[in-house]
Amino acid sequence: MATIKDVAKLAGASPATVSRVLSSNAVVSPKTKARVEKAIAELDFRPNAHARALVSQSTNTIGVVISQLADPFFAQMASSIEDVAKKRQFKVLISTGSLDAQKELTAIKSLQAQRCEAMVVNSKALDDDVLIDLAQRIPGFVLINKYIPQISERCVWFDNIGGGKVMADYVTSLGHKNIVVLSTKDRVYDATHRLNGIRESLLSHNIALSEQHIAYGSPDYSGGRTAIETLLQQGVKFSAVLCYNDAMATGVISALTDTGARIPEDVSIIGFDDVLLAKYCMPKLTTVKYPIDIMARKATELALSLIVKDKIPNDNAKDYQYKPFLVKRESASKC
Repeated sequence: MATIKDVAKLAGASPATVSRVLSSNAVVSPKTKARVEKAIAELDFRPNAHARALVSQSTNTIGVVISQLADPFFAQMASSIEDVAKKRQFKVLISTGSLDAQKELTAIKSLQAQRCEAMVVNSKALDDDVLIDLAQRIPGFVLINKYIPQISERCVWFDNIGGGKVMADYVTSLGHKNIVVLSTKDRVYDATHRLNGIRESLLSHNIALSEQHIAYGSPDYSGGRTAIETLLQQGVKFSAVLCYNDAMATGVISALTDTGARIPEDVSIIGFDDVLLAKYCMPKLTTVKYPIDIMARKATELALSLIVKDKIPNDNAKDYQYKPFLVKRESASKC
């Protein structure tokens, strides 16, 4: 494999001159540049990205921290980030935090060690103080799916309380009063806000949500099945189920269908996120739209702008908050 010294020898230039040509930000005479580029082509020389980074102090790499890559929600988020990064000629490094504070911090530090000045972080476990400190030390640090007032200009976030209200408002408009909620303790920030929104909406309709009508499970298909089966075993009566996310909702549909219940004739089900599976499960799922694709793109553009301009954009921080709306399909109907 050719080295920078081989290129320099063939081009009749110094290794330092070759480095200047490769960096594209130093003045080199046109004739010398042409000789170096010709030598690079003849030798099929491919510069080492890490070696170049030592000179330029940049790897043109954006780091991404997500909870679980297998989750359709986070897979969509990662895909959207990569799409924007490619257009800006940036590479993407992805690390998972696995819903654990120490693992999230380790993931962020690992990306720092690989010279990722731009970073989109979906933190579910780290304390706000830690995230504020990281934002102050990492030039292009942006939080997605979380809002912290002290670093609001670096937060691209979703109104989860509003999302909870939207799903509860809709199910009550259909005449449902016996309502149960499936939540999770694995993602405290999102889950707490969505549950608070549901409570507020139901109270405004004079419906009290007791603890007996809330079940918790892992935020996936099996968690949805287990949670609804627990409520059935306890003899809780309900005509509608509000789910933390679409994955849990599909587990509920499966479990209730196994008991002979008809969806939505006997039980209405509403999910959250509107990931791809919501369109293809049977029946098709009524759900709250979480525009993660748009949000991920915005977060990536923001992170890259911070390292390019070396300053916070003048946009109003409110522009980074995204509002929920309901996608009506087939899984919910009048009581």
